[in-house]
Amino acid sequence: MDTELARTFLTVVAAGNFVGAAERLHVTQSTVSARIHALENHLGCTLFVRNKGGTTLTPAGRQFERHASTLVRTVQQARHDVGVPRGFRASLTVGGRFGLWEQLLLNWLPHMRAAAPDVSIRAEIGFEPDLMLGLVEGRIDIGVMYTPQSRPGLKVEQLLEERLILVSTDPEAAPEPGPDYVYIDWGPEFYARHSASFPNFIGPALTANIGWLGLQHVLARGGAGYFPARLVNDHLEAGRLTHLEAAPVFALPAYVVYPVDLNEELTGAALGAMRKLAAHTEGAFY
Repeated sequence: MDTELARTFLTVVAAGNFVGAAERLHVTQSTVSARIHALENHLGCTLFVRNKGGTTLTPAGRQFERHASTLVRTVQQARHDVGVPRGFRASLTVGGRFGLWEQLLLNWLPHMRAAAPDVSIRAEIGFEPDLMLGLVEGRIDIGVMYTPQSRPGLKVEQLLEERLILVSTDPEAAPEPGPDYVYIDWGPEFYARHSASFPNFIGPALTANIGWLGLQHVLARGGAGYFPARLVNDHLEAGRLTHLEAAPVFALPAYVVYPVDLNEELTGAALGAMRKLAAHTEGAFY
């Protein structure tokens, strides 16, 4: 079977519809439809039920999802193993959200390099949909993110719990969003809790989907926003920002996602170092 067909199938599952899958694969919607049609003909069954809300898997589709994941991951792992750089015994690809690299995964890198100097590491930044797809396809060995999805063959483990605190460049600012407030999209759960805590908030003038971007704007132009305590700790100590302690604090769990059938020698060592560093990070800033 052409693994491109299986990869397209998994992308449709992740995106929820053919349009989203086409955007992620950088092909036309008709190409996605043709690939799925070819796959269904090859398997002799219908994999998706198409409706106005998108696509849902048929019972046969749910059965095939597990096999498709295994197929794609096996091929990707073979490419991964063959492509190990000269002078190294293995390679490891780690993907994470931008904010989780800062003062967390970036600190993990030297620990891993010291523990396994003969392992080549590839570091990637991405959002949850791309990270999950990379894990499913086997292009990413370990993913660190805020809102993972459950997928066959992957284990989701909470790595740490961020404390999102409201900080401002104005020490006298009110403990609530104001005209200079920058809203950071920390995910649907944060949105729900934020809306419940500030029911009279009419909406931000500026929204950012990356915390680092919002933080740089606040530091350069003034304002306020919710950020993980570990990311603003140095700015608080330097007096560039003030923690508005009367404002509510929101919890934001961060998760590590990895294959169930992981290579214990390689991936297990990497996860162990991450868990230690995450525990230290929580203790340092909480």
